[in-house]
Amino acid sequence: MSVEAYMEACNAYYYATRDPLGTDGDFTTAPEISQMFGELVGAVLADAWRRAGAPANVRYVELGPGRGTLASDALRVMRSAGLDPPVHLVETSPTLRQAQSALLGSVTHHDSIGDLPGDGPLLVVANEFLDALPIRQHVGGIERHVEWIGDGLAFDRDGEVVESSPARDGAVQALAEGLVPLGGVALIIDYGHERSAPGDTLQAVRGHRFAPALADPGEQDLTSHVDFERVAEVAREAGAFVAGPAEQGAWLERLGIQARARALADRSPSRAEEVEAARARLCRPDQMGSLFKVLAIHSPEWPRPAGL
Repeated sequence: MSVEAYMEACNAYYYATRDPLGTDGDFTTAPEISQMFGELVGAVLADAWRRAGAPANVRYVELGPGRGTLASDALRVMRSAGLDPPVHLVETSPTLRQAQSALLGSVTHHDSIGDLPGDGPLLVVANEFLDALPIRQHVGGIERHVEWIGDGLAFDRDGEVVESSPARDGAVQALAEGLVPLGGVALIIDYGHERSAPGDTLQAVRGHRFAPALADPGEQDLTSHVDFERVAEVAREAGAFVAGPAEQGAWLERLGIQARARALADRSPSRAEEVEAARARLCRPDQMGSLFKVLAIHSPEWPRPAGL
């Protein structure tokens, strides 16, 4: 089967059968590291909403919201700013849907971006969503496949790999086409590269360690690096405006994460070391700060989000 079909089948089973997050899972995302991440996301969305004239019928949307941790932290800040929007989550995992509802209360779940409501502006967050969508790989212009060779799975050809992702392009296009007529902004936060370039970025993570991508199909998280240049291109072709990308660490620093860390440490001195370690993990270039990027897609009538 193609790399695209393999990745799609593996991730469909993987996400449908477990909660992959946290110390007992396979990986930890930024919202699980510290409340500061979600709080600053919420502040950016509330600020954009206010500068857009504070429309009354806005909705909060998250794509692939994990356990709902980011939404919980972001909504707390948004409510303190006078914004209490209905919550819409694009999530297909029954396990994660249950966790989200338990944490957030009243939410509306959707299977795809195309199912989102179409009668008001959207405040969208996609944190580590695009990286899990299936990719195609080509070597020498020929699509790469996964085959059973000898006693295990192997790629059918090697060489310089060129990646593309029709699924990722389709998700970005649907998101941008929804924002342009409705109004709103989407924050895309993921790991990847600013410029399109060849290279094999398919990877697997299990138990917080990298693993061979073709080992244990369906039992580990398969992802690839997001091509942010391509994301921006697709969004602009759909008529949306684009801001960024910026490195996650620089973006968080511009938004004031250091001040927020000091406030949390002053409130709970016994947690000061923990708070600083979380800030460093989110921002330092040798941790998540440089590999992770932030890009905003917004309707022409809405302002450029803060920090970008």
